[in-house]
Amino acid sequence: MIASNMDTGQDHEFVSRAGTKLEHALNAFGIDPRGWVCADLGSSTGGFVDCLLRHGAAKVYAVERGYGVLAYSLRTDARVVVMERTDALHARLPDSVNLVTLDTGWTRQRRILPVARRLLDRRGRIISLVKPHYEAEQALLRDGVLPDDLTEAVVDPIRGEVPGFGLRLLAETESPIRGRGGNRELLWHLVPA
Repeated sequence: MIASNMDTGQDHEFVSRAGTKLEHALNAFGIDPRGWVCADLGSSTGGFVDCLLRHGAAKVYAVERGYGVLAYSLRTDARVVVMERTDALHARLPDSVNLVTLDTGWTRQRRILPVARRLLDRRGRIISLVKPHYEAEQALLRDGVLPDDLTEAVVDPIRGEVPGFGLRLLAETESPIRGRGGNRELLWHLVPA
C-alpha cells in the first residue's frame, strides 16, 4: 500500500507524471495496448502518449488544444500523429481506434465520454482520468480542492449517466498520484455497451 499519493516532485519515468497514472491503469485493468491504434485526448506534454508508446502502441493520435506543449521526443516520433490546436470535443480521426485515453482537465466527463465513444472501434476501450474537483460545483471546493469525503457524492451521479453515453463502466481505480493541490483522482475503464 502506498503511504501517500502525493507527488514527491521526483523524476518520473515518463515525459510527465501523467504517464505514471496511465501505467497504473493499464496494469490495474489488464490492458495491453501493444500494436493498437490509440487516441489521447488532452495530451498536453504527453505523459499518456509516452506511456502508450512504451507499452507498444502502433500509433497514437495526440489531440491537444494548445500548441507547442507536446514533448519534442514525442512530436518527432513517427508513431505519433500530432493534432495540436484541436479541441477534443470536435476531434475527427481518419479511422476508429482501439483505445482512447482521456485527461481533459476542465472538460467534464459528461461532455467528453460521448466523443471518446464515437472514436472507438466496436471492441475498443476507454481509459479516462476522472478529476472530481473539475466535476464538482465551485461551492464544494476549498481553495481549489475537493475534500475527499465529497468525492463519491460528486462522482456517483456521473457513473449513473455512463449507460446513456453508450458505454459500460467495467472498473475503476484510484490514481497513484494526486492531482493539483492534492486532489483525489480516479481512472475508469469503459467499453461500448
